[in-house]
Amino acid sequence: MNNSKARIIDKLYLALIYLFFYLPISVLIFYSFNNSSYSLVWHGFTTNWYHNLFQDSNLWIAAAHSLLIGTLAATMATIIGTLAAVSLYRYRFMGKNFLNGMVFILIVTPDIVMGISLLLLFSIANMPLGFWSLLLAHITFCIPFVVVTVYSRISGMDKNIFEAAKDLGARESTIFRKITFPLLLPAIISGILLSFTLSFDDVMISYFVSGPGFEILPLKIYSMARLGVKPELNALCSVTFTLTLFLVILSQRFTRKSS
Repeated sequence: MNNSKARIIDKLYLALIYLFFYLPISVLIFYSFNNSSYSLVWHGFTTNWYHNLFQDSNLWIAAAHSLLIGTLAATMATIIGTLAAVSLYRYRFMGKNFLNGMVFILIVTPDIVMGISLLLLFSIANMPLGFWSLLLAHITFCIPFVVVTVYSRISGMDKNIFEAAKDLGARESTIFRKITFPLLLPAIISGILLSFTLSFDDVMISYFVSGPGFEILPLKIYSMARLGVKPELNALCSVTFTLTLFLVILSQRFTRKSS
């Protein structure tokens, strides 16, 4: 009886947590179909705000910029992070433990700290803020997540596989191409999807390193929200949330396969 009560309490506690997180998002999606420009009172169902959203050229340009930055950042971060994870697992070199610890420190570092530090770096390097500063910043904060994702996969592999391949005369490049990469592929796909999601949703770091000539979708949403929450903004946030949720679910599927 005590065990059943404990399970009920655990389920109730979990339900309250999910309710706390997803109830505001559900309200946002609900009011994106409200036939009223400013009122929070329900005036009927409409999809006009989504039609207006897809006809806004400025939003499409910002969305295209976000997709471009997200795709490039996720690709580069996945390549660098995968090679770093393989190196941390298979090889010994000076500063290995320090580098391994720095990866986890970057994950828990507040976004505002990383944003200001990157802004100072670009200022010292006299790099103009815009496309390249955004791309480098997004690659930087995505790499640690790829390293952790891929490293968790490769650490569960049998090291004897690599030794057997060496005994049979395989080179390091052959081992990586024929053995390591196919076994890490689910984790690599999960890492690239996770990186794209992080890049596509980032506001804080992008706020510090973006320039006036290259606007991305999260900053566009932020600037629109400062003028008041309108139905078009609700529709835009609903579409963004749906895309993010899809990518996270897809990433989790590959993570389960890799584990």
